[in-house]
Amino acid sequence: MSATDRPSAEPVAVPEGAFEWHRVLGVDELPEGRVTTVSVGRRTLAVTHAAGAFGVMSNRCPHQGGPLGEGSIEKGWLRCPWHGYDYSPCNGQPPEGFDDAPEAYASEVRDDGVYVALPAEVAPGRTVSDVMVETMVNWGVDSVFGMVGHSNLGFADAMHRAEQRGDLRYFGIRHEGAASFAATAYGKLTGRLAACFGIAGPGSTNLLTGLYDAKVDRAPVLALSGQVPSKTKGRGAFQDMDLANAFKDVARFGEVVLASADHAELMTLACKTAIVDKDVAHLIFPDEVQVEPSNQQASGPDGRTGPREISPPPEVVAEAVERIRRSERPVIVVGQGARADIDGVVALAELIGAPVITTFKAKGAISDHHPLGCGVLGRSGTPVASWLMNESDLVVAFGASFSNHTGIAPYKPIIQIDHDPMAIGRHHPVDLGLQGAVATTARLLAAGLGGERECVDQRAVIADRWRIWREEKASRRTDDHGRGMNAASVFAELSDQTPDDAVICVDVGNNTYSFGRYFEVAGQDVLMSGYLGSIGFALPAAMGAWAAVGDTRKVVSVSGDGGFGQYAMELTTAVKYGMGITHVLLNNHELGKISKEQRAGEFDVWATSLHNPDFAAFAQLCGAYGVRVTERDQLHDAIASALAHDGPSLVEIVTDPLLM
Repeated sequence: MSATDRPSAEPVAVPEGAFEWHRVLGVDELPEGRVTTVSVGRRTLAVTHAAGAFGVMSNRCPHQGGPLGEGSIEKGWLRCPWHGYDYSPCNGQPPEGFDDAPEAYASEVRDDGVYVALPAEVAPGRTVSDVMVETMVNWGVDSVFGMVGHSNLGFADAMHRAEQRGDLRYFGIRHEGAASFAATAYGKLTGRLAACFGIAGPGSTNLLTGLYDAKVDRAPVLALSGQVPSKTKGRGAFQDMDLANAFKDVARFGEVVLASADHAELMTLACKTAIVDKDVAHLIFPDEVQVEPSNQQASGPDGRTGPREISPPPEVVAEAVERIRRSERPVIVVGQGARADIDGVVALAELIGAPVITTFKAKGAISDHHPLGCGVLGRSGTPVASWLMNESDLVVAFGASFSNHTGIAPYKPIIQIDHDPMAIGRHHPVDLGLQGAVATTARLLAAGLGGERECVDQRAVIADRWRIWREEKASRRTDDHGRGMNAASVFAELSDQTPDDAVICVDVGNNTYSFGRYFEVAGQDVLMSGYLGSIGFALPAAMGAWAAVGDTRKVVSVSGDGGFGQYAMELTTAVKYGMGITHVLLNNHELGKISKEQRAGEFDVWATSLHNPDFAAFAQLCGAYGVRVTERDQLHDAIASALAHDGPSLVEIVTDPLLM
């Protein structure tokens, strides 16, 4: 462009076809020599004021899509802010020798402002993203947690249309890690599928921790990733990452969505894999494929699965029945895999008077107030459970994975029941393995145990062990070093006040060990990051739980100050969506579990102290209810007020790290 070139000043003609006039701004709103951005419906426009005239054109530079409304007027030309391409501010025409030009529109100045003539908006056509969103909705996805960004806008637009139809809800989070934890918790609680959503590059890699939690704890999750345009993929473009390989280890099913694919069937396979295998499915959507037109029909689950209530062979059931019949003090151990079918297991226990002990992940599967309920076994467990395990002469384990933290004695005779053949004898041989659905197998065992048995009804023994433990807990509630609350007091109060049908999401650390040991569960569901043990789980998980149950049940989350700090800003997400979550925060100003491990290993306590704000005041700044507890006589009223609050609330309790 030479110095003598001048931009065209010819005004844009009024269109011949159907159009509508729209006021875009007041005459005095845009100074001479400036350009700005305005929106009219779904259109974004660049409006200029140069050489005494107004011009209106598409906000998108035809070169690489730069936002012309963020540019500048230089020497009479409208200059794109990205690469310096010039256009006439009056009609969008480029300098002589160039043929690229943004679409420009007729405008006129009226007494009340500047108006533009725009063709009538056409409803967006059906796209690949529409087909896939409708398919995942058919598979039961009603909640998506994520962050909208430049490489997933087409899919986001399809989800927006689905939300407007009432087919799903979208929760915009502050960090994609919270999105995957929320989706994971939804799956852990319901067994149904929720989705998490991120952009290319870091938006998707941020999902990985929560997805690994889903994988190791066998929760169904659908992960959805935007991707850079296919023509720039593999060429070092901005946020260009090989997401297929990055997710290869965590995703049971993973595919890049191609323009020529059968999109409905691809989404069906992803959803089916996640639900049937209780695992992670991952789909990657290149930017341009998301908005490709499509006339495909959505698919769904009809005719895609069959009954899964499998039974062990009769001869194996008969052998298990005989072993149980001959035992005097059998115990039943319930893992997370048996939670959904607990009624059949409890019926078997009641028939033979056997104690029911749970793994930590299965806490809440049976009430601690049931005559046969013995609480949690292992590092987070109760003396009740450990005493009865030690006294047993047979272990019957349903849906338990025999973690090294659980405390199932490997030298005991063990009958293991699981639907997954790989779970049986995973860590050490068992005496008898039964592959079968928990509920089905429990019913078969109960049916075979009619008549004479050597099993001793242990209800009286269990009641005595609970009496001893409750007296010990009462004694511990009096402990006071003058540095904060003790765990026994905190969880006694929480046990008394938490509704029996609540959902409780717990974090990782001393607070969680204390929860397992001291909280007496009634009918609550308890969610945790089990095998992964990821700090920060509780608050995002509570968001996922709330999405599943809404305000029909109370949702409570419990964490330490270290865990809460991981995703503290998600409290604003809870406020934004009116989530009725009560977060109980045990603040000891340190990573107490790590300090304890350093002492146990005879290391110096180092790098575990935390600099914290007033978390209750922080909650109030976020728009939630916040209350701080420093004395034991404040505890009851503080928890009661937080649980009663309509909306998100936080109880900060100053605790003594040595009394957790």
